[in-house]
This record gives sequence, structure tokens and C-alpha cells, in this order.
Amino acid sequence: MKIVIQGAGEIGSHLAKMLSREANDITVIDDSPERLASITSIADVVAIEGPPSSLRVMREADVQDSDLFISVVPTVPQDVNIVSALLAKNLGAKKVTARIDDNDFLTPENKLLFKQMGIELMFYPEKLASDEIFDLLKHSTASESIDFARGKLQVEVFKLEEDSPLLDMRIAEFAAVTTKAGLQFRVIAISRGGQTIMPKFDTKLMYHDLVYIIATREGMQFLMRFLGKDNIEIDKVMIFGGSKIAELVASQLSKKISTVKILEKDKERAMALSEKLDDNVVVVLGDGRNSELLADEGIKDFDAFLALTGKDEANVLACVVAKKFGIERTIAEVENIEYIHLAEEMGVDSVINKKLITAGRLFKFTLSGKARLVKYMSGTDAEVLEYTVAPDSAITKGTLKELSFPKDSVIGGLIRGSESMIAIGSTRIEAYDRVVVFALPHAVKDVDKFFK
Repeated sequence: MKIVIQGAGEIGSHLAKMLSREANDITVIDDSPERLASITSIADVVAIEGPPSSLRVMREADVQDSDLFISVVPTVPQDVNIVSALLAKNLGAKKVTARIDDNDFLTPENKLLFKQMGIELMFYPEKLASDEIFDLLKHSTASESIDFARGKLQVEVFKLEEDSPLLDMRIAEFAAVTTKAGLQFRVIAISRGGQTIMPKFDTKLMYHDLVYIIATREGMQFLMRFLGKDNIEIDKVMIFGGSKIAELVASQLSKKISTVKILEKDKERAMALSEKLDDNVVVVLGDGRNSELLADEGIKDFDAFLALTGKDEANVLACVVAKKFGIERTIAEVENIEYIHLAEEMGVDSVINKKLITAGRLFKFTLSGKARLVKYMSGTDAEVLEYTVAPDSAITKGTLKELSFPKDSVIGGLIRGSESMIAIGSTRIEAYDRVVVFALPHAVKDVDKFFK
């Protein structure tokens, strides 16, 4: 697939690195020679220097022959990305997407308007991150979670601590528990020391493993009882940092819970947030890394602490401090992917990375068109994919144990009509089923072939 990425900022660079691993033909356009030098050092791409929205530069990058054009120019008004995407479409690009920074553009009528103009997807990374945080607070016992078909199937990630009943249990023993529950859940992957393991029956679950479990709604309830976990009732949230993500999260939360408190050290930004947000959002001028300030602002009375400053180290350390105050639920924004594992080791409950979230949205465009969702989960390099099964596709030609499904991938479960089920060897996939797959990156293209 020929892909042109306009913009070599954080998100553009990550996309280029990720997509080039999939044997795509990648060209990157940017007006900064320093950013282009940085991206060519980490990814196999063609770099073209030039201003955004330049027809001359676009033609030089062969946008007219591209399968996908992605406009993610950093530090410019969203109009630049929108105009670039429209120009690329008119030049001949098959699919185009644009980064935006205005939530109003994502209303159903506005999305339809831009789709009619030719832009297949507009994405707002900060909004995607805020939605992820909002969902995590609803699943307050898991490090990360995904719902399919409004929760009929759920993937949740649990970190094994010293008191976990799963500790030192082999997968075969866990399978006995799932049989008792009527095959309502199963372990689909384990992340250990930064490496992803596709479990076998003799695999033993160990201390500090991140365990990825897929379950039906009923199975998740049984699993929670087995693990001795209860969802934490989130009614008061403290946020460190007044970033755009923090503003979007606070706006969502203020309509659902009683109190949101934001700690922001920049006076001008603090005043702007205070004027914009609802009355139950309190904005405090101060540095959230200050333990005395946290104590004075009553951190012990809060149910969750979010660190969203845009500075990884500050976010992780603030969450560690919040844990020492007894906060049960901490979430940190960590944009340096190499820091994610460190943050988890230091006790941060959940990590948000807007590059990974955005990458999942865009990677879907490189697959067969049957993929409804692609999501990168922060504790692993694997991907969660949801497919709608096409009639006569390869996945329908036998039971799962009869098919040569790609190594390093697993079908976790499926939704058929109003029924959800966990997939096992004797399961036969049918046309129009919605199927959830967990796969390592090198297996994704082979997985995709089964659903064409």
C-alpha cells in the first residue's frame, strides 16, 4: 500500500514507523529538515521537504497515486490539515484523513458533511485520549479495557499483584475455572517484562504479569467475583495539569460525577479553564507535584487521580505520590512509549498514549475494509482487531481447530446477533459474525486475509 503522511511531528513519526513495518510504501512530507532527519533515522520512508498544502510538493510525493493520505501537520491550524486532505482527494488519493483540534467538527452532521466532501476520517487525538480515560474510569478495576457491542464482549487487562488468586496458576488450571463458568472468559495474552506471550496450557501466570482476558458480560461478572474485585465508585476526580486532554476529560466527567478538581500552575490557563468549564469543576492555581498542595486540596477524599500535563516524568511521579496518599485509581498520560512499562512497574494503574490510540484508528484503513476496529493496548505491542465476517471468507471454511490461523494470533470471541460467545477450537465462524482477534504486529496482514 502506498501511504503519504504529511507532518513529521510526534503522531506522524509514530505512524510512519509503525506502518513501514508492515511493508507499506511510505512517503513523509514536512517543512522541517530536522524532523525529517529524525524520522528517516527510525523508519524506512522517503522524506520530502516542503510546506504543507503545496500542490507541487504533493505531486512530487505522488499523492495522486496513493492509497492513503494522512495529514497530521504539527503546530498549525486544523484548516491546513483539512485543506491538504481535500487537495489530496482531488489529486487522486483513494482515501484521505486529517487531524483536527475542534470537537464541533465531530458532530454527526459535520462528519457527514466532510465525508461528502471526500474526507473519510477526521481524528482529534486529544479527544480520542479523553474518551479512553472516561471509559477507563468506568472500568475501574482494570488497567485497560475495550467494550464490543456495548459490553456484550469485553477485553480487560489485570495486573497480577501479590494477593491475586491467579498468581502461579497455569493456563490449564485457569481453563478449569472457565469451564465451571460455562466458557464465558479466557486468557488471550500475557505481557511480561515488556514482551507479549501467547499463552499455552502449561504457561504459568506470574507476579506483575499483565493478563489480557476476554469475557462475555456475564463471564466478566463471574471473573470479578473470582478475582475478589469490585469496581470503584468514581465520584470525585483530581486532575494534575490543565492540558487540552484535561479540559476535555473534565468536561465529560462534570456531567457524570459530583466533583472535578484541576491543578494548573499557569495562571492564564487556569483562568481560561475556570471560565470554560462547568461549576462543579474547581480550578486551583498550583503545581500538582507539590505534596503539601495535594494534601491541602484534600487529595485523600478523591477516588481517582489523573496526571495529564504532557510531561511524562511529571505525570508518572505525580501518580506515584497520589498512590502514597491512598488514591485507588491513577491514570497517567505517557507519550514516550519506552516509559510505559516503567510507569506500570512504578504502580501507575493505567497509561494513556494518544499516539497509540490514534494509530489504531488509522491502521484500520490499511486493512481489508472488514476491520471495524483496531486498537493498540499500551502494555503490549499486540493489536486488538474487530472484524465483520464477509460471506465465503476463509475464516468460515471450517472450525477454528481445522483452520491454519496465523501463529501469534488468537480469535478470542464473537458476537452473533444478540448472542456473544468465547471462541474455542470447535467454534465455527459464520458470515456477518463480529469477531475479536488479538494479534502480534507481524501476524496482522495474514489475519486480515482470513476475513477478505
